[in-house]
Parts: sequence; C-alpha cells; structure tokens
Amino acid sequence: MDTVMSRVAEEKTFDGWGLTLAARYWPGEGMPVVALHGWLDNANSFAPLAQHVSNPVLAMDFVGHGLSAHRPDGAATHFLDHVRDVLALLDGAGLEKCILLGHSMGAGIASLFAATFPERVEKLVLVEGIGPMSGEPGESPQQLRRSIDETLALAGKQKPCYQAFDDAVTARTRGFGGLSEACSALLCERGLVQTEQGWTWRSDARLRIASASRMTESQVEAFLRAIKAPTLLVVGEQGMGGNGMFDHRTHWIASLQVVRLPGRHHLHMESPQPVANSINKFIA
Repeated sequence: MDTVMSRVAEEKTFDGWGLTLAARYWPGEGMPVVALHGWLDNANSFAPLAQHVSNPVLAMDFVGHGLSAHRPDGAATHFLDHVRDVLALLDGAGLEKCILLGHSMGAGIASLFAATFPERVEKLVLVEGIGPMSGEPGESPQQLRRSIDETLALAGKQKPCYQAFDDAVTARTRGFGGLSEACSALLCERGLVQTEQGWTWRSDARLRIASASRMTESQVEAFLRAIKAPTLLVVGEQGMGGNGMFDHRTHWIASLQVVRLPGRHHLHMESPQPVANSINKFIA
C-alpha cells in the first residue's frame, strides 16, 4: 500500500428503507465520488484511494457489511437489493448526480445502478468488474435449491473466531484475490468485532449463501447497453480482469475506456496511486 493516510474521513449514516447505511466521507472539491466496495469488504476499501483523489469521496458499507445494519432475521438477501440501497444513499446525501465508483461486486452493482438510473450518474468507474455474475438458464432450479439448502444449514454454523486481531488479519490476506497485510488490517478495522470469545467478523453470515437466482448473460448485456455515462474500466494484470474474462462485455458499453495496470484484485488498495491517476484523468 503506497500511501500515508493524511486525508481524514468523517463517519456518516443514512436511512436505507428502514435500515441504517453507514459510510465514510472524505471531503474535497468537485463532484462527489460515491464508492461501492466488493463482497465481504467495507468502506475502508477506498481509504487508500481517497488520499489521491481530490474530489469528495463517499464510501458506503453495503447492508450486512462493515458498520451498516443487517437485513431482518428470516429475510432473504438479494444482490439486486443493493441497487435500491445506493439510491437511498444518494437521496439521503442530497446528491442528484455523482461519479459512481465500484470495485468487484461493487462494480457489478454500480453497472446495474448506472443502467437503471442513468440520470443520477455523471461518470462511471469500474475496478475489477463489469456487470454482475451471470448463470445459465438451465441451471436455475439447481441454483435455487442450493441457496435454500445453504440457508437451512446456516443455523448450525458459527463464524470463525480469532484470539488475536492479527490472526484475523492474516486469515483475511488469504481471501479471494489475495491481499497484503496492511490492506487486510484496514478492512479488518471496520470488519471485525470483539466478543468474549475473541475477534469475529461483523458481516452478515447470509452473505455467504449462494444467490437464489442469477441473471443470464443476455440480461447482463441489456443492462450494460443501457449505461449512458462515460465509463472507465480499470483491471489488474494479475487480477480477475487480467485473463480477459471481462473482455467480451466491454463491447456492450457505448462509451468505455479500459486501463490495464499491474496489480491484483485489490489493486485500488495495494497500488492506489496509479489507479487514482487513471481516475483523475478520466473525471477531470
């Protein structure tokens, strides 16, 4: 992580359909950047990047992540619900328009939001993701069954518990895409809670349950083709985008620039300066 934290963030809360949405806000000048983190990450995902972007940055914790509330007990969690939570955040913050930034899962949600509410997005920045995951139509019955089975099995499972904070940090470095110790610690600061038994994750356990359904690739295409905002896609050469897995989708966004940079899946955390340089040039 190539930055020294000097730009101080403010804690914010907003109402999201009766649930508390937590966020971190770094003041600045220009149109606000609303930042959406990846799966099982939190608003601290954008703390390194915020040091190199002069615009205001408002990074939310998705429901079930970080300091935001969890869905009610017994309620199902759906990927698409995050889209309306982003709308609630913008309305609560009084933002008619924003520069929307998303990483990984957040990039998928940002893509859907920009397509659904094009009038609210001035520019769109996607890091290591373009649109949500898709599935084959013929797999839908098995997908639903898997989701329900995992929901039923959840009551018998316990979250991992660590005796020391550093043990949890080390475990987080082994998560999807790999992560440096410094960046892992940053996510753990907001993602852990201390109990009598030790340190455990704040995140809603239901986030690990398989989705009840997934869009087809044709549905994803329809959303990406509906995006009106100029769009920047930043991919890491050693990340998800480095192997070309997003390439076929890049043709579906009318105004798209693609930047490939050295780095892993969390390159916006581990190498924030080059990522910020690309973003600053794009939004200038």
